[in-house]
Amino acid sequence: MPVPTVELAPGLTVSAQGYGAMSVAPVYGAVDLDEALATLHHAVDIGVTFIDTANIYGSGTSEQVVGKLLGERRDEVQLATKFGLVGGLGNGNRAINGRPDYVHEAIDESLQRLGVDVVDLYYLHRVDPEVPIEETVGAMAELVKAGKVRHLGLSEATGDELRRAHAVHPIAAIQSEWSIISRDVERNVVPAAVELGIGFVPFSPVSRGLLTDAFEPGQIGDGDLRHRFPRFDAAALPVNLELRAKVRAVADEADATVAQVALAWLDAKGRAFGLPSVSIPGTRFAARVTENAGAVDVTLTEDQVARLDALAGQVAGERASDPTWVSLGRE
Repeated sequence: MPVPTVELAPGLTVSAQGYGAMSVAPVYGAVDLDEALATLHHAVDIGVTFIDTANIYGSGTSEQVVGKLLGERRDEVQLATKFGLVGGLGNGNRAINGRPDYVHEAIDESLQRLGVDVVDLYYLHRVDPEVPIEETVGAMAELVKAGKVRHLGLSEATGDELRRAHAVHPIAAIQSEWSIISRDVERNVVPAAVELGIGFVPFSPVSRGLLTDAFEPGQIGDGDLRHRFPRFDAAALPVNLELRAKVRAVADEADATVAQVALAWLDAKGRAFGLPSVSIPGTRFAARVTENAGAVDVTLTEDQVARLDALAGQVAGERASDPTWVSLGRE
């Protein structure tokens, strides 16, 4: 079945499932950039046209590869990118920069790497604790006036930060981690998005590969970003693999894969909250894109959703090594 579309925000219609292009960069191990580009083309071929990247992914590598896709297929893609993280994503030397002058600098650099004149959705990757959110979003609003950006978004903002930002300029989408085993956003962030009419874009919807049939602990090699996440450490991972087995039991009942169940669960939660929700699973492989897209045709029963709902309370480890780095630690 073709991938349907969703109105994520007024004037922003995207594919009902997106593609998270962090996987295009070597953050989970080595990447064949030609294969990554072929995977992007395959995603668009099957209707997954909402492509999400960021300037920090591979120090610009992801944007450059996405730019090659856009050079041939810009009119087919709804393009999102992010700014605000600086330094090394995987080495712990990262920082946040939400200063208004950097807002203008970052968009120009991203537009050059992407080879485009305008970005459909521009996110603040993390809220800068040293800069009032109103100042950062005010500068982002200037990009809309300049015609460089069509819609604004935030990533990992709290409900309060989302309201404050929206008061300065309409926020089209909030992006945060949300999955079967990461549900903290449902307490404050999701209700704020519903209240304000803001779309939700769950990242890491299959928990960085954990909620897939393909994941094996031996896949986490040197340089893999997952070494930084508590749920993948030696003590937590066996517990969390037991949770994956419980998701697989539902997948067997639904004649689906573990990843498809994880994505279908998110679609069901979005509907339950009355929220436009478009997840952005990432992968380096075209076959996985096809598998993930198949989730739009998976319907879970109320009983299956309820059983999956119970798993978040059983997960071992926090979803971030530094809780203040995500909305959970600042609520």
